[in-house]
Amino acid sequence: MLFTAPGIADSISGVILFEETLFQSATDGRPFVEILNAAGILPGIKVDKGVVNLPGTDEETTTQGIDDLGARAAKYYAAGARFAKWRAVLKISETAPSPLAIRENAHGLARYAQICQQNGLVPIVEPEILTDGAHSIDRCAAATEAVLAAVYRALSDHHVLLEGTLLKPNMVTPGAEAEPASPGDVALATVRALSRTVPAAVPGVVFLSGGQSEEDASVNLNAMNAAALKSGNDGSFPKKPWNLTFSYGRALQASALRAWGGKEENVGAGAAAFLARAAANSAATVGEYKGSKGGAGAAGESLHVSGYKY
Repeated sequence: MLFTAPGIADSISGVILFEETLFQSATDGRPFVEILNAAGILPGIKVDKGVVNLPGTDEETTTQGIDDLGARAAKYYAAGARFAKWRAVLKISETAPSPLAIRENAHGLARYAQICQQNGLVPIVEPEILTDGAHSIDRCAAATEAVLAAVYRALSDHHVLLEGTLLKPNMVTPGAEAEPASPGDVALATVRALSRTVPAAVPGVVFLSGGQSEEDASVNLNAMNAAALKSGNDGSFPKKPWNLTFSYGRALQASALRAWGGKEENVGAGAAAFLARAAANSAATVGEYKGSKGGAGAAGESLHVSGYKY
């Protein structure tokens, strides 16, 4: 339903697949990779093996999957994947993110990125700070800056070619249990954190939605790009040397899943709902999203799941 939606390539340039999906086919027998390539869309692959608790911390985690990544990356490239993603998960609490968790996750992301580049895959570097909790936007900004600074130090230490990477971070927002911030405040805090930590050599930042509603994820992304365009070089908004765009899961598919409902007769409606959110986010990447007509509706519902795993 998603991959064959008419006009998908107008808004989507790459798709992250799970390992099983990379080798699957549509009902007409065409491999998913072939369908995506025919549409001009790059197939990617999630290569981490999930998180495990980091002993000695407040239930912080580190990500598994490095040991056999070289062999798997070569196999994925041969199957048609051209980029990869690895998710490191951090949280905010009285003691977190701890120096140990930051260091271990930064190291894991750097090793992953290096191995991917050795095997022809562009690595998406994803250090996600969960929105669980009632922390302020300032607390999130401080944690985000600390994590990103460590990640780019590790990438440098591991000789990763930054021009051949993408960053997939969280937006800087208050915790899910705190009062929400305005799109303008989220935009300023997020781009300011990036400007302090992310080298200009990185070509693109592809935000995760992190449990935001579909509409909030679009509006906040739009605010960043609209503010950057409006401010120009007058110093009223941090400089933005990278392309700011989206790599959403829940915030791109929730309406589509609801419209489809698992029923064959609803495939057209599901595809239409998906295309509407894709077009909204595409417009947001150039600061031209005007918001949902007639209100956000279901797209305004929070998609937050505490301790989100997949």
